[in-house]
Amino acid sequence: MATRFEILLHGEDAVALRAAAEEALDEIERLEAQLSLYRLSSEISGINSRAARAPVRVEPALFGLLQQARHLNQESDGAFDITIAPLVRCWGFMGGTGKMPEPQSIAEARSRVGMQLVTLNEDDFTIRFLREGVMIDLGSIGKGYALERAAEILRDAGVTCALLHGGTSTVYAIGAPPDAEAWKVAIDVPELRGSEREMSIGSDKKDAKPVKPLAVVPLKNEALSVSGVHGKSFNLNGKMYGHVIDPRTGEPVQGSLLAAVILPSATETDALSTALLTLGASGHQRIASLRPGMRTLLLTRKEGTEDRHLESKGILQAF
Repeated sequence: MATRFEILLHGEDAVALRAAAEEALDEIERLEAQLSLYRLSSEISGINSRAARAPVRVEPALFGLLQQARHLNQESDGAFDITIAPLVRCWGFMGGTGKMPEPQSIAEARSRVGMQLVTLNEDDFTIRFLREGVMIDLGSIGKGYALERAAEILRDAGVTCALLHGGTSTVYAIGAPPDAEAWKVAIDVPELRGSEREMSIGSDKKDAKPVKPLAVVPLKNEALSVSGVHGKSFNLNGKMYGHVIDPRTGEPVQGSLLAAVILPSATETDALSTALLTLGASGHQRIASLRPGMRTLLLTRKEGTEDRHLESKGILQAF
């Protein structure tokens, strides 16, 4: 996950609240050590190094998460896929800022991506890869899963008012603050670059005007996840290539700039915001209809232009 987690709590007993928060953060750290692709000692690294040669037994909770990831993959028609790691590495985003690979390299990476290459055996909680080079990466679901587990710990400790976030891209709200009906969380405009920045704030930084958020959403006993292509990226011949790769094509997502999903499960919002970003406008209705009461938002840009389009289902826009 490699991100900063924070917890805001409200209640009468400060000592009890601190103890609950520390226990929740300890659980997040435990899950980081278990799920991180970048820790050689993690359970995920062990799976990636051995599962192509023989079935690897995993602890039951992790096995359940892998099953959930498979189900979300099926529901999203493959737009969410935890086997994306070979493509992320191919495009230079695994520990780097990206590079343009050769077409043959993309084809080779694609041949090692797909949940059809992963066997999950419920009888003995084992996972097996059907070919060498398959890798799983829980980066697009692990943060939400960790927050959901942390929230369970807080609730078990009697906490009724809290806000948790991981890297500000996934937020989980327990109850509501004492002076409001719900927590209010802003969805910011993606980072601007080049001509977009100049048009938005002018060439003189002293004249810069605050950029309004895309939306300010109320949250109560639910989670919000935001996925965007504006993190790691590189530009080539005037075209931006972001770190979110479409597992179905092997190419970085184009057209979509930001996707947001609100549901009671942070695990699901984390995964489905990635799926929505990948599918774009053509898949918005499909993703939004997967769960009753789901709220979504999608910001897209027409290729070759600076024209942006914001479409929401259940989320009130800020403008």
